[in-house]
Amino acid sequence: MKAATVTQLKKELQHLSEAELIETCLRLAKFKKENKELLSYLLFEADNEDGYIQSIKEEMDDEFDSINTSSYYFIKKSVRKILRNLKKYIRYSKKDETQVELLIYFCQKLGNLEPNIKHNTVLTNTYHRQLALAKNCLLKMHEDIQYDYNLEIENLKL
Repeated sequence: MKAATVTQLKKELQHLSEAELIETCLRLAKFKKENKELLSYLLFEADNEDGYIQSIKEEMDDEFDSINTSSYYFIKKSVRKILRNLKKYIRYSKKDETQVELLIYFCQKLGNLEPNIKHNTVLTNTYHRQLALAKNCLLKMHEDIQYDYNLEIENLKL
């Protein structure tokens, strides 16, 4: 089966009643965890972006605390998992401020990780890629906000 385009879906959804829309959303939420998470964000978290960012940071703290630091192999696997979840949460929000703040926080946590990531090329490259991504996203924002975040980024240099 070939999936319809977003435009086609939008046109078709406009013809549905409110009850049919609710039923369609609930049915969609039943099939994938990501759909349910996105719907939860849109309904409960979208109006409180600061609380959303704080909850993600707390989850990231827990994940970084549970990293097995016995070898760089386990550290890399855990960091990739944390980053994959982080990118998913950033996609839900679609706000540049959220993306920059969460990427900076991720880089802070990764930079403070023991053993030091300087001794591993993959982790160092991951760190620099996420920092560059935060800088690129920062260029789209207002100058006053850019200044504050640029100060934080300058403090992150390895």
